[in-house]
Amino acid sequence: MSGQNNDKVVIARGLVKRFGDFEAVKGVDFTVSRGECFGLLGPNGAGKTSIAKMIYGFSPVTAGKLEVFGEDIMTRARSIKSRIGVVPQEDNLDPELSVRENLIIYAGYFQMKRDLAGGRADEILAFMDLSDKSGAVVEHLSGGLKRRLTIGRALINQPELLILDEPTTGLDPYARHLVWQRLRKLKEMGTTMLLTTHYLEEASQLCDRLIILHLGKILEQGKPEELVVRHVGQEALELGVNTSQRDLLIKGSEDLIRAWQTLGDDMVIYTDHGRQIAVFVAERAAGLGITISYQRLRPTNLEDVFLKLTGETLN
Repeated sequence: MSGQNNDKVVIARGLVKRFGDFEAVKGVDFTVSRGECFGLLGPNGAGKTSIAKMIYGFSPVTAGKLEVFGEDIMTRARSIKSRIGVVPQEDNLDPELSVRENLIIYAGYFQMKRDLAGGRADEILAFMDLSDKSGAVVEHLSGGLKRRLTIGRALINQPELLILDEPTTGLDPYARHLVWQRLRKLKEMGTTMLLTTHYLEEASQLCDRLIILHLGKILEQGKPEELVVRHVGQEALELGVNTSQRDLLIKGSEDLIRAWQTLGDDMVIYTDHGRQIAVFVAERAAGLGITISYQRLRPTNLEDVFLKLTGETLN
């Protein structure tokens, strides 16, 4: 890779993916820089997995430009794949083999000599805290252990780019946090990562930058904390209040409010003046005889950004 883009691991320009008449990815532009964790955040059906599959050469590009390591994925897929590690949505481990055997057999796909593969497998088992499970048969492992093994397997070829497609879906909170710990460690070691997720906390915990996808298009992109500040401010005030009374309730406080909208039967107010708005709303409700059945002031997050942009939640 040479020239001014040698720090760009992935460059997508006008990237399109169609399945028959259905356009899953609608002309997206983004870049992934070396050493960062780049996120594709959005609900199911947003186009995240379609983009990931095009990057690792599993699904052909319909239209647009997609370069990985400075090479065209459509013409250089074989050499590109050897430099990538992939953690798919579904675990596709061999359930009848042991944990260590899964790693050694996978190393064979990269023409790795068996003694080198054995050493590499032991390093990965130690890194993923799986050494004590080395001889265990995979089908007897918990979901969290299987997920850590799947991530470890993707590291066998020491990839320059690690693609993680919904890496913690289906895991309990404890197992999810253990996976996040290992991914943060990889990031500290300089591994470039591309992460697809619909978990806002996962994106906030791991991603340096991200794009928010909805129905195949990019709604926004940037650093997680910057997107929150840009769109929804510092705090969100959730209120349970009758639909017909919502405009009346906040009248006169417009200069304190960044935006507001409905979420089911609730109203959500985005602001940088949370306590001031909470007091204003309480006093105005009392003065007008408006009933507030529920009230909560909390920090804003990426889901608020998605909700403001789309009117929908990530789930």
